[in-house]
Amino acid sequence: MPGGALAATSDVNRIEAPVTWKAYLICAFASFGGIFFGYDSGYINGVTGSAVFIEIIEGPGATALTGSHQSLIVSILSAGTFFGALIAGDVSDIIGRKYTIIIGCLIYIIGVILQVAAHGLGLIVAGRLIAGIGVGFESAIVILYMSEICPRKVRGALVAGYQFCITIGLLVASCVDYACKNRNDTGSYRIPIGIQFAWGLILGGGLLFLPDSPRYFVKRGRVEKARASLCQLRGQPADSEYVEAELAEIIANEEYERSLIPAGGWFNGWANCFKGSLFKSNSNLRKTILGTSLQMMQQWTGVNFIFYYSTPFLQSTGAISNTFLISLIFTLVNVCSTPISFYTVEKFGRRPLLVWGALGMLICQFLVAIIGDTVGFNKAHLDPAGNTVANNISAVNAQIAFIAIFIFFFASTWGPGAWIVIGEIFPLPIRSRGVALSTASNWLWNTIIAVITPYMVNTDEANLKSNVFFIWGGLCTIAFVYAYFLIPETKGLSLEQVDKMMEETSPRTSSKWKPSTTFASDMGIKDGEKLGTNITEDVERKGSIF
Repeated sequence: MPGGALAATSDVNRIEAPVTWKAYLICAFASFGGIFFGYDSGYINGVTGSAVFIEIIEGPGATALTGSHQSLIVSILSAGTFFGALIAGDVSDIIGRKYTIIIGCLIYIIGVILQVAAHGLGLIVAGRLIAGIGVGFESAIVILYMSEICPRKVRGALVAGYQFCITIGLLVASCVDYACKNRNDTGSYRIPIGIQFAWGLILGGGLLFLPDSPRYFVKRGRVEKARASLCQLRGQPADSEYVEAELAEIIANEEYERSLIPAGGWFNGWANCFKGSLFKSNSNLRKTILGTSLQMMQQWTGVNFIFYYSTPFLQSTGAISNTFLISLIFTLVNVCSTPISFYTVEKFGRRPLLVWGALGMLICQFLVAIIGDTVGFNKAHLDPAGNTVANNISAVNAQIAFIAIFIFFFASTWGPGAWIVIGEIFPLPIRSRGVALSTASNWLWNTIIAVITPYMVNTDEANLKSNVFFIWGGLCTIAFVYAYFLIPETKGLSLEQVDKMMEETSPRTSSKWKPSTTFASDMGIKDGEKLGTNITEDVERKGSIF
């Protein structure tokens, strides 16, 4: 039926083709972008502990980075990603999801070149800022792209693959740091930085062979390209009834959403994200606040404190002889725990994972804080050589164990869960900007935490030691309450059905909601009837970059 009317369906179970291995593999490759995020977050932990790097930044004889330099080097990447994510939302509506990610890869590679060439603070900071813009493009649009191309029955598991790739990136970074830590030349920091070339080349090159999002093509009014994209993604022929039904549903939903959110200029496009009542669960404002605050909460858990600052923090306790190895163990726990979410996010849903995950994290954080404040990290003495040594090594080991359990809870719940939900809750007219704002929120809070953490734990600053975990525990408590009252259940629904669910239910009752009609049938089109060329032509006519 190419080039003509589309056959609609009123059967909510037939709006998408059965899942094929091809769909799995395409979506799995897109999730490779998470390695950017994870590796960039992880390698800096070891580089800032490198003796050669410290002397290059601080001068000969220096043994540690100053709090201000460490804060700047770590946080500047997150600042770049904040702006990159915001810019990427608009770019992806103009040139498409796929090519926006590819441009992000190119920007990222330029940033890596500058960092490898650096022999002082200036180029390191400039390179991390530019690489951050590239990571911002990638981190926002990969989630958007995956959410729009993944089959609904496995969308949660496949988007969780993005978080899994983040953990793989962290693991690779830890291994590279560990392998380079005893080098006495510039390779101790240039090798960990230079390996990033590979990630940009693999993702950017591979995406050239994948289709763009069919929902992007529908938004731009390119119905035939949307059909071809769906055929490739679902492994179906052009005249497949599944492709026809899914495309009809996407177009019908686009027409419905456009009636509620009229297209306009650039300013109106952003303003649409903030329209509606705060007290209406399906309003754009409510969804934007949900997406941005969910990513804020993910950062508030304190997980990046472990991955950004675990090496210098554990060194300061004097209780652990091989801090790089402990950091590597934390990263392995992160990697091994994340795949659990592939099953649980589709079996139990998004909402239970976030609620119970927050409960597990807050218990672990408070236990680490209490043990440390009474008998652990905070209780130490000087040995005859003048080194700080913890009084109770067993207590410190217990703290390390609870930190590892905390990472298990985060990696199997909030790590993937937050990314899955932000890709599902926004309607098509504001989806790219909504996901961009949510991702930018993640990076904004990532930046804030990266900036303030050295001042909280450095010995010449606040020197909170284990007491910093009271802060993370309190914030995890807020995340628990937040998840219970505000997170809806989106398991098993198409992106179009999520819109309808949020319109008809509340977060606490959302898990009971089941779709009963399709958008095509709501438009008065009977089962098997054609979605006329007048409607598809209307979509093509209204296709807009805004």
